[in-house]
Amino acid sequence: MAASLKQYRKLLQLLRPFISHRNLSTSPVVSAYWNKDWKAAALPKTPKERAEAAKKYGLRVEDYETYEDDGSGYGDYPKLPIVSGDARDANVDWDIPEMKRNFNEPLHIDADMYGEDRCNPDLKLRYSYTTMLLYLGTFMATVIGVYWWSVKYPRFLPVMPKQYPFNDLYLEKGGSPANEKTIKHYTFEPAD
Repeated sequence: MAASLKQYRKLLQLLRPFISHRNLSTSPVVSAYWNKDWKAAALPKTPKERAEAAKKYGLRVEDYETYEDDGSGYGDYPKLPIVSGDARDANVDWDIPEMKRNFNEPLHIDADMYGEDRCNPDLKLRYSYTTMLLYLGTFMATVIGVYWWSVKYPRFLPVMPKQYPFNDLYLEKGGSPANEKTIKHYTFEPAD
């Protein structure tokens, strides 16, 4: 037992520099980049700036188009067409198959809204909205009509009036003993 404790202590002394002096920063990548490095640059004004911005985003100069300078802060970020995750072909050999996109591919400015589990503007509906509203209206009219028609019929199980002992509690309800009538709720005679 003493020998194993000595070995354990020696092992801890060997590992102490690695345990107590470890670097707590997550990675050098985090300390190398700041938010300003990922911020979009100003709108390109000259053809040379436009060509550099197109190259920066991996686009041809003919395909490169920016958003209007309306104060939204999009800067030189390209205006890309909206293509949702559902509209992309699942059989293509994507670099990132979970997201159906390739490495270094520029994303739409609202890419977080157009994933496979989100909004799909390319969705082709089976029925038009007019047809769906017509079906909904027909169903609701049918339900309301059946209810309206069935209002005149009782919607409960029919039962006999409650039977109380002692002549329907005549005295207990404040009746006069002189006017008490005998009420029978049963009979032992056979039915005719």
